[in-house]
Amino acid sequence: MYRVVIPVFPGVEELDAVGPFEVFALAAKKDPSIEVVLANATPGSEVRCAHGMCLGNLPVFEPRAGWDLVVVPGGAWITGGETGVRRMVSDGVLAPKLAEAAALGATVSSVCTGAFLLEAAGLLAGLPATTHTAAIADLRALGVESIEGYRVVDCGKVVTAGGITSGLDLGLWMLRRDVDPELAGRVAETLNYPVPERVFQGGC
Repeated sequence: MYRVVIPVFPGVEELDAVGPFEVFALAAKKDPSIEVVLANATPGSEVRCAHGMCLGNLPVFEPRAGWDLVVVPGGAWITGGETGVRRMVSDGVLAPKLAEAAALGATVSSVCTGAFLLEAAGLLAGLPATTHTAAIADLRALGVESIEGYRVVDCGKVVTAGGITSGLDLGLWMLRRDVDPELAGRVAETLNYPVPERVFQGGC
């Protein structure tokens, strides 16, 4: 089995989460050994996303052994306010769970400003990373070497992707890297979206 878990929270950017979910859900239809789930990082509440989409009846995000990939979406960092990633960083609840997932063996990745939750979890220490172009300066201010010009930065057990639509790139890249390049190609054809060829892998 290849298990992918995507934690969501109030203010999450819809496409940050749904993009990689779509990639792995399509892959699962072609290969039943793949499993992808959205999980609620704020249990007990419906998740209202940045643009009004509501997600309910989700399992609770609780790290466990056997997860292969965690994809952390972003949302609402650039616009400010107490929602989305900023709220999750200040609450201090999700970041330790991401560190726990990593300690249990999962590759932990981010889309867009989800990178700030990886930083809060201590997973970006000494590693290059990327995020939305409008948030690169903020990431650098936290001491993270921020890479521009690449939609995916792959450091092995920690992988970051750029803004919003790059969640598709992340999903296809991880499918190609960890599961099956041929399957990644077939999913890319279904999506009418290319598997990324230019991925930063140096300096990790």
